[in-house]
This record gives sequence, C-alpha cells and structure tokens, in this order.
Amino acid sequence: MFKRIDHIELVTSDEERAVRFYTEVLGFSVRSRFTVPGGLKLVYLDLGDTTVELMSWTETQPEPRLEGERLGYRMMALEVDDMQAALEALGAQGVECTWGPLVRPAYARAEIRDPDGNSIELRQWIDRR
Repeated sequence: MFKRIDHIELVTSDEERAVRFYTEVLGFSVRSRFTVPGGLKLVYLDLGDTTVELMSWTETQPEPRLEGERLGYRMMALEVDDMQAALEALGAQGVECTWGPLVRPAYARAEIRDPDGNSIELRQWIDRR
C-alpha cells in the first residue's frame, strides 16, 4: 500500500538562498517552480529519487502566511498506490483523514496525523511529469 517517501516539505524565508544551498552544496537539481493562488511559491528539487519541496510566499513578511505555519520542516509525504484503499485501511486502524482527499488531473492528495500531531501527506500520482 505505501510505496516510499514521496517528498519532504520545507518552509523557507529566502527561496533563492535555499535553492542555492540545495543545488550548489548538496547537488539537487531544480525540477520545477511555480506560484499557486494566494502567493505560495513552490520549488521542487530532486536528488536521485528524493524530492524536497521548498515553500515560501511572494510577500516578504517574516510571519508564515498560513495559521500554524513556521519555518522549517512542514510535513513528510508518502506515496500510495491507491488513495481510497489507503484511507480505508488507515480508517480501519483508527487513523482518520484530516484533510482531503483532493483529486487533481495529476494526483490525489490527503493528509493524516501521527500520534504527536505531525502532518503526513498521502500522495497518489496519476500522471507524474
């Protein structure tokens, strides 16, 4: 059911500084960049089969843009074969979905929490480019 860690999300206060560090120091390559509605900027960095998703906001205020956000680790994402089957299996073990599922043309996404309240994203790729 669970395949691998799909990506790690990091919230950064300085996107370009973080990109330089991950690419020039650690050897990651930039896969894609884009801004989503609301001003959230995303940069996907790849190293082999590992992806880091850097997150920042177009406004340069030091406060996070979403309630509960902070700089640093945001969440781990696990790739699943079948989102509905994964959510049903987790529900049978008392683990409830805290967000989603959201289905887009390229992926399905949902979130759960570990016993300490840390978010874990579940991601089913439909069309990974």
